[in-house]
Amino acid sequence: MGLTVRPLRPNFAGEAEGLVLRETHDRADLDAIVAALDRYAVLVFHDQPFEDGEHTAFARRLDGELVTKVARTVLESRRRLHDEGITDISNLDEDGRPLDRADRRRMHGLGNRLWHTDSSFQQPAARYSMLSAKTVPAAGGETEYADMRAAYDALPDALKARLDGLRAFHSIMYSRQTIGFTDFSDAERAQFPGAEHPLVRVHPGSGRTGLYLASHAERIVGWPVPDGRILLRELIVLATQPAFVYRHTWRGGDFVIWDNRCTMHRGLAFDENEPRDLRRATTLDLAPALTPA
Repeated sequence: MGLTVRPLRPNFAGEAEGLVLRETHDRADLDAIVAALDRYAVLVFHDQPFEDGEHTAFARRLDGELVTKVARTVLESRRRLHDEGITDISNLDEDGRPLDRADRRRMHGLGNRLWHTDSSFQQPAARYSMLSAKTVPAAGGETEYADMRAAYDALPDALKARLDGLRAFHSIMYSRQTIGFTDFSDAERAQFPGAEHPLVRVHPGSGRTGLYLASHAERIVGWPVPDGRILLRELIVLATQPAFVYRHTWRGGDFVIWDNRCTMHRGLAFDENEPRDLRRATTLDLAPALTPA
């Protein structure tokens, strides 16, 4: 049958069908997925059950090397999941029970409710994230995605000129500090020193210019910190207007792929007494796939 995509928003987010992803090996089919991501940035697949090993194998087939160092893994003395390529996006402990509200893993995970793009605090950062829904709560827990290309297109020309050539420093310690979570040891902090990235970049697959923002963005390099933070906050507000956002309501078996180079996302609140078990594989943006505008 081959891949078909139904747009969910104009030129942003698409509902995809026609492929059983865990059985997709043909390069032409994988390239079709990449081409669809270049256009829509977010692809939603339904009824795609994955074992963790199948999940990471598909991610590697699609785009190569995976992100394996993430902050939740650093925080865990015992992992619930054992495939190093899978990031645990859940509210569950190693025994499969909802985390205590004071658990540092939960406190850290609350930062995912801020607008962000995966691994922007590292170099290389992330390219594609692929999130598999195992168990979802009865209500809440949706994920919102923001189109950073459309957001850039809508900026006034004077603001676009002001952003030209600017770089931002990204730090996961900063984003967690903004919600009051500072419970990192010196050894943990040393593993995540932060990274600089251009604030505006051109996407190689689409040729479109977009903002590269996140709650991890701590400051504008070379600017006074207060001025840089005000600009970053203003841009995030502009970029997350309803016209630029798709909200995904999860159901079991959903598999969503998004391009971190031209999107932001955030999780929404839910009843944390209910289990929410989502698992993510993320690929590294190893090639210089994004260039300054």
